[in-house]
Amino acid sequence: MKPLQKSAWGGRFPYNEIISLLDVNRPFNLAESTSQDLTVGELMELAGLESIRDLKLGYGASAGSAVLREAIAANVGVSPEQVISTQGTALGLFLLAFELCRDGDEAVLATPCFPPSRDSLLGLGVKVREVKLSFESNYRMDLDQLAAKLSGKTRLVSIASPQNPSGVQTSRTDIEAMLALIERRSPQAMLFIDETYREASYGRDVPANSLAGLDSRIVTGSSISKALGAPGLRTGWLTVSDADLRARLTVAKMNTVLSGSVLDETLAAALLRNKESVLAPRRQLLAGALEELTTWCHGERRHVDWVRPDAGALCCLRLRSDTFDEGAVARFWSALPGHDLQLASGQWFGESNRVFRLGFGYLPAARLSPALAALSLVLETVEKQS
Repeated sequence: MKPLQKSAWGGRFPYNEIISLLDVNRPFNLAESTSQDLTVGELMELAGLESIRDLKLGYGASAGSAVLREAIAANVGVSPEQVISTQGTALGLFLLAFELCRDGDEAVLATPCFPPSRDSLLGLGVKVREVKLSFESNYRMDLDQLAAKLSGKTRLVSIASPQNPSGVQTSRTDIEAMLALIERRSPQAMLFIDETYREASYGRDVPANSLAGLDSRIVTGSSISKALGAPGLRTGWLTVSDADLRARLTVAKMNTVLSGSVLDETLAAALLRNKESVLAPRRQLLAGALEELTTWCHGERRHVDWVRPDAGALCCLRLRSDTFDEGAVARFWSALPGHDLQLASGQWFGESNRVFRLGFGYLPAARLSPALAALSLVLETVEKQS
């Protein structure tokens, strides 16, 4: 078994700051990237849970329950046989890398990204080659940089669309161009696409179609954690066209976590079958929050730049270098707790600490305006101290 390695980002980012990101109880929590948490009561009101009292709490199937896989398949447009449930998308990527990569193999990863997307690869001893997307280019995929990172040793290419932390989507045209590059330069590689934020669109915007089933070289991953607001159910999935790889992943899951929780999977299946009744009001809330944030960013343009997201309850902002020097950036982060504010530092995602992820969908609508006002006060105070 490959030796576990120290987290490359965990080693650079203070432990107490990481724990703070996981504390969702700060009054002005703008760090969380999910929509508002679904409650058990809301979930139990959905159709299809009438017989849950009779559910037997034994071991589940390693590939996932039939009812869950059917619900996922209907959601993304593939057959149930192509679906494997996982405890969140991060476990899916870990299992995929475990099966695809061996000593000396390489993975290409688009960054900035959700830290476990990188650390799960490093933990398996895989050499990670980063395609570093930039704030200046609005975090759009750099195909030339990708081509330069691909080699005959590449076994996995990993991206998220929409991305975490930026909420920027990779177009289908760019996905097809990526597949062509992989075919030419890394014919043994698979393309993993994390679609966790895909259905968190705004208002009447139609979510992008899932890329599951588009090509046999694509493995998609997603979960009910973000758009649907149910991360506590710990239910995600992979879609895998290749039957041999699918079988190996199922065995790998059995040998690590055995199966998912039958209770979680039953509730997740009901949630997916009734997803539009949950997503529709959330999309309206996200649209209103994004409009308010857009107005705020325009008013704070002396202090911050931002990249408008394509989907998701998250985006990236950057402290302007012509207003804040490095000392002011440090004072900015030190000042946040005193105003009950929580933001996610770009440093956690492999970016500069001048960049931060702002989540605009987690707070109740009435709390977003006071939170942004508190953030404005921090910016003004830090600027005066410069």
